[in-house]
Amino acid sequence: MALRNIRTVGDDILNKRAREIKENSDKIQTLIDDMLETMYDADGVGLAAPQVGVLKRIFVIDCSEERNEPFVFINPEILETKGEQTGSEGCLSVPGKAGIVTRPDYVKMKALNRNFEEFIVEGEGLFARAMIHENEHLDGHIYTEKVIGNTYNVGDDEAERAAEIAAGLAVEEEK
Repeated sequence: MALRNIRTVGDDILNKRAREIKENSDKIQTLIDDMLETMYDADGVGLAAPQVGVLKRIFVIDCSEERNEPFVFINPEILETKGEQTGSEGCLSVPGKAGIVTRPDYVKMKALNRNFEEFIVEGEGLFARAMIHENEHLDGHIYTEKVIGNTYNVGDDEAERAAEIAAGLAVEEEK
């Protein structure tokens, strides 16, 4: 396993559509292992192959508290979405920034796992947000395209509060 460089905004690969994976191989297995190691090292919840410079339709996610329940999605397909959630979102390819984004609150997705076995998974909350976020990377999109208002520096509580007010998630206190 090896850490891979995470591509950041401005890198053209992040705006390209990834290609379907036709067959399992040692190269794909190495990519999966490297992506998981890179995601965990960067303290991320998810990572898509284009973010490490590989235009393949694959992403990994781990929303567990113990960081020991990874999901591998190869050639994912969204089957259903429902509801709505609006909240702060960040991305390893947009380091140090966050923004308010509205996403479905429920997602049902079909994909292949690392053994190339088809599975269907349903997710809500953060897991649903992560599935949609990473899947969009495979089509050349970044969350900043969907930000309500402006992005802000992670840790800037005042800017985050202003973004929440702009998105209607909080009300401005009277002075």
